Amino acid sequence: MAKSRQKLANQDSSLSPTAARSREWDGPSRWADYLGTDMTSPMSSTSSRNFFHDGQSQGTTPSQSHKGLNMQWVVQLTEVAEGLMAKMYRLNQLLDYPDPINHVFSDGYWKAGGKVGKSERRLKLVLNLVQFIDSYDPPLKGLQEDLNFVSPRIGEVLEAVGPIIFLSTDTRKLRNEGFLSPYHPRYPDILTNSAHPLRAQDLANVTAYREWVLFGYLVCPDELRRVTSIDIALVVLKENLVLTLFRDEYILLHEDYQLYVLPRILESKKMAKSGRTKQKEADLEYNVAKQVEKMISEVHEQAIFSCDAIHRERRILLKQEIGRMVLFFTDQPSLLAPNIQMVFSALALAQCEVIWYFQHVGVASSKSKTARVVPVDIDPNDPTIGFLLDGMDHLCCLVRKYIAAIRDYSLSYLSSCAGRIRFLLGTPGMVALDIDASLKGLLQQIVHHLENLPKPQGENISAITCDLSDFRKDWLSILLIVTSSRSSINIRHLEKATVSTGKEGLLSEGNAAYNWSRCVDELESLLSKHGSLRKLYFYHQHLTAVFRNTMFGPEGRPQHCCAWLGIASSFPECASPIVPEEVTKIGRDAVLYVESLIESIMGGLEGLINILDSEGGFGALENQLLPEQAASYLNYASRVSIPSYKSPKGTAGFPLPGHESFPENNSSIKMLEAAMQRLTNLCSVLNDMEPICVLNHVFVLREYMRECILGNFRRRLLGVLKTDNDLQRPSVLESLIKRHVSIVHLAEQHISMDITQGIREVLLSEAFSGPVSSLHLFEKPTDQHTGSATESVCNWYIENIIKDVSGAGILFVPIHKCFRSTRPVGGYFAESVTDLRELQAFVRIFGGYGVDRLDRMLKEHTAALLNCIDTSLRSNRDVLEAVATSLHAGDRIEREASMKQIVDLETVVGFCVQAGLALAFDRLLAEASGAILEEGAPLIHSLLAGVVKHLPDVVPEKEEIKRIRTVANTAGVVSYHDSIWVRSILEIVGGASDGSWSLLPYLFASFMTSNIWSTTAFNVDTEGFSNNIHCLARCISAVIAGSEFVRLEREHQHRQSLTNGHASEGIDPELSNLMSAEASIKSILQLFVKFSAEIILDSWSETHSFLRCFVYGFMHRSHLVAQLIFLDQLCEISPFLPRSSLETHVPYAILRSVYSQYYADTPSTPLAILNASPRHSPAILLAHASPVMRQPRGDSTPPYYGNDSGYFRGSSSHSQEHLYDADISSIRNTRRSGPLDYSASRNKVKSVEGSTSGSTGPSPLPRFAVSRSGPIAYK
Repeated sequence: MAKSRQKLANQDSSLSPTAARSREWDGPSRWADYLGTDMTSPMSSTSSRNFFHDGQSQGTTPSQSHKGLNMQWVVQLTEVAEGLMAKMYRLNQLLDYPDPINHVFSDGYWKAGGKVGKSERRLKLVLNLVQFIDSYDPPLKGLQEDLNFVSPRIGEVLEAVGPIIFLSTDTRKLRNEGFLSPYHPRYPDILTNSAHPLRAQDLANVTAYREWVLFGYLVCPDELRRVTSIDIALVVLKENLVLTLFRDEYILLHEDYQLYVLPRILESKKMAKSGRTKQKEADLEYNVAKQVEKMISEVHEQAIFSCDAIHRERRILLKQEIGRMVLFFTDQPSLLAPNIQMVFSALALAQCEVIWYFQHVGVASSKSKTARVVPVDIDPNDPTIGFLLDGMDHLCCLVRKYIAAIRDYSLSYLSSCAGRIRFLLGTPGMVALDIDASLKGLLQQIVHHLENLPKPQGENISAITCDLSDFRKDWLSILLIVTSSRSSINIRHLEKATVSTGKEGLLSEGNAAYNWSRCVDELESLLSKHGSLRKLYFYHQHLTAVFRNTMFGPEGRPQHCCAWLGIASSFPECASPIVPEEVTKIGRDAVLYVESLIESIMGGLEGLINILDSEGGFGALENQLLPEQAASYLNYASRVSIPSYKSPKGTAGFPLPGHESFPENNSSIKMLEAAMQRLTNLCSVLNDMEPICVLNHVFVLREYMRECILGNFRRRLLGVLKTDNDLQRPSVLESLIKRHVSIVHLAEQHISMDITQGIREVLLSEAFSGPVSSLHLFEKPTDQHTGSATESVCNWYIENIIKDVSGAGILFVPIHKCFRSTRPVGGYFAESVTDLRELQAFVRIFGGYGVDRLDRMLKEHTAALLNCIDTSLRSNRDVLEAVATSLHAGDRIEREASMKQIVDLETVVGFCVQAGLALAFDRLLAEASGAILEEGAPLIHSLLAGVVKHLPDVVPEKEEIKRIRTVANTAGVVSYHDSIWVRSILEIVGGASDGSWSLLPYLFASFMTSNIWSTTAFNVDTEGFSNNIHCLARCISAVIAGSEFVRLEREHQHRQSLTNGHASEGIDPELSNLMSAEASIKSILQLFVKFSAEIILDSWSETHSFLRCFVYGFMHRSHLVAQLIFLDQLCEISPFLPRSSLETHVPYAILRSVYSQYYADTPSTPLAILNASPRHSPAILLAHASPVMRQPRGDSTPPYYGNDSGYFRGSSSHSQEHLYDADISSIRNTRRSGPLDYSASRNKVKSVEGSTSGSTGPSPLPRFAVSRSGPIAYK
């Protein structure tokens, strides 16, 4: 081996002496390619400058100056080696993970002449390195041969660091004797600077001592034959499996010891056995070699199974000691400076343990005996890692916070140390020593440095600048001299000469002064050395995995996340400046690491919030029994109270309120408390955390936390809108939102940001599907995607309630102001999502934007239905004109023939019923909106209610008045909601613009011949019909009124255009417009009622005689009763019809009897009237009580009946009077009170404001309040 290296040296020596000398004196300039930009200058590096200056200051002889220059070369040679290792590391990465796309050399690279020469030189260097390495086979064997001459000195050094290594592994002694405690372990009340200050300083370097031992015995195996070396090696080998070479590249430690150390030990054992030495020495050497052989053979298996346990115990110790240290120095910061060396030791030990943990993750070692690969059992869920990182981070923050105080204390210590060293130099023992002039000069120089330190004055300590590098160089020079074998004064002489004083010796004082001097001008570098975890970059993937496993585990702490994130700030320091792509790669990896951790942290934050916002969280504390659940419990309790009743196995299974207080549920409450504590801690930590800076990226955790909370709220909101089956009930949705917001408020108390405002913004963005049509004049930007929640809910209501696409049989129930269904719509019956309470919850959630969006969608749907009416009017115009003519002429045959020719009559009736359903829903929505407005903003509600009463009723209305009226209509403060709503639709779509709309009452009257009446039945429980035909009355009233308003407005505009805006004199135009509009609407509605009643009454005598029709026709024509009730409800709903309108055509005695049969006989059966006695039938009452039947035809006949009812002319006979005479007494006996006594005001037109149109449905009961035989018998 040596020959090949000598041959290479001979080849180099064949070069010219001049060239060799030039290379020697040019020095590191030849290696500039392997030095960073900040290292190429000889004066740029602190260490290089110090050694260079040291070499020139120690003497004037050329040899000494040359020695100093060589020292500078040694430092730069180390830097060259690091740069070369970085390039080789990068080369290995490219070879292991080739990237052919990004690492392809172009043809221009190879053709560039200038670059080829440089490349050749580099290739030659690499070739020489390869030849040099190949000359050693294996390399470690060559190192062992090269270091033979210094092997004894290395062994002495390793023996010297043995005690501190033993101390660092003895966790019990470290804990019991307080080596890492700022106070005395046995007397905690006594605050001492440090229990063992000198040992604490040594512990700061114990990591390097361990590496020295592992490398030293590997390259100098003969030193293991020392008796004490066995124990030292055993301790270190037992707790390590790998030996790091560079960055994350390592060798398997025990395999190399068995491969390269064990053969040398066996050889020495063999030599000792052969008796080449004295017998006594041979036996000793043999026994030692045998012990070393046994140790190397057995320690591998011990390390595999015990190394993790050893380090886990050490991590637990450091976790406890550092935790107490942080609390102590936070409470007593004045004691931080005296104990700074101990702080550095704690940081160094924690740094070593953390790096060891990640170095051994995933390591697999083969056992020598079985040659089987055994993975090392490293617990990925070890929570102590987070505690160590957090403790180191807190300690570093404390040091940086009180850095000025530490420097001040260090300067004070050094000043006092100067007097002690001067005293020691004057002791008799030192005077008796024969110290040469150079050593004496260095000692005096040490005292001079310490005595000339700057004195702190006042509080301006941070402004003091002091460079103590010369002092440290001089002290190192003294140590080099006294430890040299050629020196007449060695280290033992100095110790014996000064230790007799009873105080610290000269070397102890000098070493302490050396360490404290670094706390003056190198405090940041010391903190970086002992507290930096930049090496963890090479294990950042393991970092992420361990963080996710431990952060939110049972022993994880939210406050640890700051330390995990802070590590990334030091990652870019790992990049070598001579490999430019490394800076970019490591910076990118650091950013990705931070982003990955932030994602995990925010995921944990969401998880904590969602745990609390769950049915097992706060939901368990809000359990309320529904009415049916309460009834089930009451029934169960009543049955159990009966002694003879056998108790069932269990109740209905609903959790009773307060069940969380039971002892068996104690664990769930503790879980909630723990989740709340973690949530508040995490929010507090993230809020107080400083920004994470990685290169030019800045991560502010508060902003991430805000976005996480708001994003989670948005997702939860959209998630709970729909259940597994269908739409969530608005009241339930509201309670879920309130519960989530309460949790956000809990977290917000620990965040210095307004999260509530963000919650409002989220709700607004999910509710805002467009500007409010009656308030805003702008259009929604096309690129603004908001209102998804509102769209989802509104679409569900339109599709499932209004359109009933699922065929659930949706019915509007006027008496209860809700919708019902014959089967569930999704997960609920329709009543559960459409009653007034649910709609109010909808308004509270989505506000005015949600109301406006649902109102617009209802208008769009209704506009399509009104368009169908317009189409029907246009297509049937000729037929409807014939119907109108026959109705006015009283030609029944022609009328029936014409009505049969109407196209799609049944379809139009269905569309009108749907329109009435939409009107009813919008009326409920307006009422709910008004209630919420009055609750939340009563002044605005009262203002709208007051303003709308004084709005001018002009035709046409100004745009501002229309907008105010629409807003008031949306808030439910307008009495005639339906007509205004339909009017706004017609104005938007331009409807009712054709002359065919004048035939609208005749089209509606023809609905009385529809087949829909054959399936219509009145239900006293709902005061509506079984097929929503009561919604038809609402549609007819609203469409006639709305279309008439639109028609009159257009006529007025046309008239104004003809007269150039000059109004007629002598009449108020507003009063004229209002009176004409209402009068026109009233006349059209009365015309509709008149013709409808005529059609109904005429249909009673189609084929049978009059008497038989009256006696039996009602039983076979129950739909006629439904039609009469329908007309009665129309008169009640419409604000433009007086309540007495129907009495002119159908006496109320008949309706009274009808309602009496329904409400008194069988109130629960919709068609109970079919089973009534013919004597009490409304048909008989119609025959006897009708004014037309009781009065002879003449001038006293009501005007509407003079020409309109062919039925009465064609059905009169002499038997009528007889029937009347025979039954009138029984009728009077049966009903002691006659028809309702309508006052004089009943014959007047109903005023708009005093009408009953505010009700959502007909209510016949108040009309019979004066009747002794009222419709319902309350017994």
